[in-house]
Amino acid sequence: MKLSIYQIDAFTDKLFGGNPAAIVPLAEWLPDETMLNIAAENNLAETAFYVPTESGFHIRWFTPTVEVDLCGHATLAAAYVIFNIEKYEGQTILFESRSGELIVDCKEDWLTLNFPVDLYHIAVPPPALMESLTGTDLLEVYKGKTDYLVVLESETAVRDLEFDIIVLSTIPARGIIVTAAGDDVDFVSRFFAPQSGIDEDPVTGSAHTTLIPYWAEKLDKTKLTAKQLSRRGGYLKCELSGDRVFIGGQAKLYLKGEILID
Repeated sequence: MKLSIYQIDAFTDKLFGGNPAAIVPLAEWLPDETMLNIAAENNLAETAFYVPTESGFHIRWFTPTVEVDLCGHATLAAAYVIFNIEKYEGQTILFESRSGELIVDCKEDWLTLNFPVDLYHIAVPPPALMESLTGTDLLEVYKGKTDYLVVLESETAVRDLEFDIIVLSTIPARGIIVTAAGDDVDFVSRFFAPQSGIDEDPVTGSAHTTLIPYWAEKLDKTKLTAKQLSRRGGYLKCELSGDRVFIGGQAKLYLKGEILID
């Protein structure tokens, strides 16, 4: 069996930036074990698989170790493949997923994710989080559906932060979002998820379902700009609209090829 595969750098306008995702279009679903093996072989933060449906596409996401409920950058990358390589007619794609209906709009070279907001609440930081952040001043800590959100005092504090990844991996959550107000954008962030096989994710679209409502309330504005301060970096245009968030980014094709499965 031969399967097409594409590697897309998401949330960037240049190669070797943003967050790379592998995209594998399918006519029908493969066994879960096969998809997880492909994701492990790719060894990227996410590999997304999608199949066509009557109304659009059904999408699933895998890290090298687990299937996850939501992934923003791989959804954006999948939309890039559908719009630009498969030459999809229209400006809007509807994805069905484990997180409900997800919409991606295309305007020129910008792709915008339409995702549900995350519901978060003030949380007592678990001991492992405090241990891994020894010497760092935490302003606020929240817990969303899958992640902890940690607010620091400055962009510099976020940029210079060093976690104890081994300790962090014991926290019962998908991952840890660290954020602060930005110097030349509205807010900055980093995302750590050793529990999901990703020590630090380059750009995390799904984390912005928590970040956007937080910063929209904090800054009293609904349209925001954001940077994720990983080594590769990423730039996002964000908007809060009721119980939905709009997460805009660009993408670049890095690789296309074939997977050979006996």
